[in-house]
This record gives sequence, structure tokens and C-alpha cells, in this order.
Amino acid sequence: MAAALEFQNISKHFGEHAALDSLSLTLERGEILGFLGPNGAGKTTAIHLALGFLRPTSGAGSILGNPFGDTATRARIGFLPDAPAFFAGSAADAVELVGRLNNTANPRLRERSRALLSQLNLTSAGRDARRFSRGMQQRLGIAQALVNDPEVLILDEPTSALDPPGVLEVRELLRTARHEGKSIFFSSHQLSEVEQICDRIAFLDHGRLLRQGTLVSFLEDNGQTEIVLQGVSADSEVLRPYQPYLIHSSGDELRFVVPTDFQREIIERAWATGGTLKSVARQRRTLEELFTRWTEDASENALGKPEA
Repeated sequence: MAAALEFQNISKHFGEHAALDSLSLTLERGEILGFLGPNGAGKTTAIHLALGFLRPTSGAGSILGNPFGDTATRARIGFLPDAPAFFAGSAADAVELVGRLNNTANPRLRERSRALLSQLNLTSAGRDARRFSRGMQQRLGIAQALVNDPEVLILDEPTSALDPPGVLEVRELLRTARHEGKSIFFSSHQLSEVEQICDRIAFLDHGRLLRQGTLVSFLEDNGQTEIVLQGVSADSEVLRPYQPYLIHSSGDELRFVVPTDFQREIIERAWATGGTLKSVARQRRTLEELFTRWTEDASENALGKPEA
């Protein structure tokens, strides 16, 4: 079975500027892939190529086995732009218009539209979508992307401008969509949301794909352990070598973050002085930390080779 979405060595140049440089990336069926990178990395360009809004300078790509821009495939795709815009009219009008453009007929269209508007708290949103708040417009754009029951969802910053309840609603919508077998490709700067729902991530900078892989593989432990001790003094001679790793002291409780290789040694030293171990936990990387590091690495070496 063909991949849900595939970029095959695609480059896109605007004059002398390379917005994308030999991008090869695959979205498998039934997965959520987070497409990450700093502003200007080329993420929106890649999305517009996938939808056929732009043509590549070189390379090719496909959605559901058909070339980018294939008109027959359009009704099988749901799309949310980074800044959705609307005509005058109600939320129901806006959603049903997109459904009709994607060959969704009544009564199914009316039923899906009502269900999505209810789920996204837009049933009583007002009569003119142009005047909705930015958060309400974002919800409406998501409803438009889902109304034709697409097989592939391509979302550009889906949680932008949403309040915390709205973020939770979108998170559950995307999880439900994946459970139903949909494939989801989205860019986002909301890294905590990426951690919550993505199966894989891909990191783009200066038009080049620098990292891709499972989220679990990137967020594995970072070689450090948090150790909480009780009943031992921070000034204890046996713990003096670990003073640089002491991050918190409160009453008789000491909290250290040490290299994992030191874990057994510091615990045994604490026991030797009559202390007790309250907890020990391996530390994990966060996506925010990785994003910052990868961006800094790319800035230092913009011509570095992509890493898998």
C-alpha cells in the first residue's frame, strides 16, 4: 500500500533562495507525524507543495499514491492553513461550503457539519465568521478540515490561538482521527502538544531535514538521575563531592540531579551516614530542549549533513 504522504527528494527555490533542499520524508498510514522547525525553515512551503499550491523545482511527491496536486485526490484530504480566512456567513455556512467543494453531499454533509460544530463549541458562534475571535476561527478551520471525513489531514499550526480547553479538544480530535485510521501531518510550535500525540517527528531547518524518527527514541533518558535523600545533611563530608549536583534543599530533604554513573555511589554514601532514599528517577529529555539544541546546531553549521 502506498504511503499516505511522501516527499521524494523535493527542492523548491524562489530565485536564489532554497526554501527546501532535497526533502525526503514519508507519512505512513494511520500515524501522526509532527513537522517541526524554526520560523522560515520551509515547513509551510512543504505543505503547499504537498497540496499542489506550488510546484517543486526538482523532485516529486505523492499523497495516497497519487502525485501532488492530483485533483481526484483532493476530496480525500483535509487541510488547515496557518491563518484560515472566511467569507461572510455563519460557521455552518463555512463548514458546509468546504464539504460541498470536496464532494460531500447532504444529508451526510449536514450531519457531519452539525456534529463538528457541536464538538468544537461553535453551534452558537454567530452569523459572520469574519468577525469571530482568532481562537473561534481556528476551531472553525479545524471543522472545515474534518468535514469531508478525509483520509489524510494536513494541518499548519492546528492549536495556534487556542485556549487550554481548545487545545485539549483538538488533541482528542486528532487522537480520534488516528484511531479511525486517518494519517495526520502537522506543523506546530506547541511542542508540548507534539509530545502528547505524535508517533514520529521530523525537524527541518534552512530547508533541510536534519532529524527524523520516533518520538520515543528522541525523548529517551538523558544520562542523568534525580535522587531525593532524607535524614542526611547537605554539609555532610561524604556528600561534599556531590554539592555541584544539589538542586534543592528543604528541611531534611536533599534533591540531587547527578550523572547516572554516580547513582549507586551517592546512594551508598547517604546510607553510610544514616540517610534514607526517598526516590530515584531517570531524567528524560524534553522536546523543547531538543528543539533548542537542534536549532543552535543548525545555525552553527547550516551546511551540515542531514541526520536520520
